[in-house]
Amino acid sequence: MSLQSFQYGSDTYEYSICHIPLRAEKIAIHVFPNGAIQVDAPEGSALPEIKKAVLKRSRWIARNVQEARERLTHILPREYKSGESHFYLGRRHVLKVHASSDNQPSVKLLRGKLEVVCKTSEPGVVRKSMVQWYRARAAQIFHARLMERAGRISWVTETPKLKLLTMKKQWGSCSSSGTIILNPHLVKAHRECIDYVILHELCHLKEHNHSPRFYRELDRHMPNWRSVKGRLDGMSETILVS
Repeated sequence: MSLQSFQYGSDTYEYSICHIPLRAEKIAIHVFPNGAIQVDAPEGSALPEIKKAVLKRSRWIARNVQEARERLTHILPREYKSGESHFYLGRRHVLKVHASSDNQPSVKLLRGKLEVVCKTSEPGVVRKSMVQWYRARAAQIFHARLMERAGRISWVTETPKLKLLTMKKQWGSCSSSGTIILNPHLVKAHRECIDYVILHELCHLKEHNHSPRFYRELDRHMPNWRSVKGRLDGMSETILVS
């Protein structure tokens, strides 16, 4: 990725350019939840062409960067009260907490809201219910995506074992025994981001370091992985918050 900048009003905005080795037909601009700006451009796109596209949407970019920065000030630290925003599979959902002594604790996605029902609205109790729900969803989704991704790779003869481990800075790792370890917080990211992390670890089954051979395998199995990684990095400050 290369880093460029543009001026809008009295502010300077930096953006990274990611060249996509796919059949992309146009330049796509993303503003991530942490306020980072990424421009996906087809291979061969000239810098003046890219900057022209960025300047054309400069007002939209500035507005979305400002909104992202404002949201960041409200999500830290989590209070686990109604009205907060929480991510699941890349989408933001509003938290709605219901205290009811008549129901078993439950977490459901309903009409764009993440609804938590428990005996008390005390934040620690709500948080525990949500952590359990995220972990259960992560186990189910990660297993399905691991099976699907592993089935496409020639050097993987059987689906690796999967382990969930909450980590503060890592999305995943691969143990010396071949177990794929994934952070349950990853279920808050887009499916494509989940696939990228899984593929990254599957490539480590063949190449145990980040050698040129390792990156060639990533390029071969997910040509747009750099763009996907940028999206995931742009969400990390919001979805790694427990």
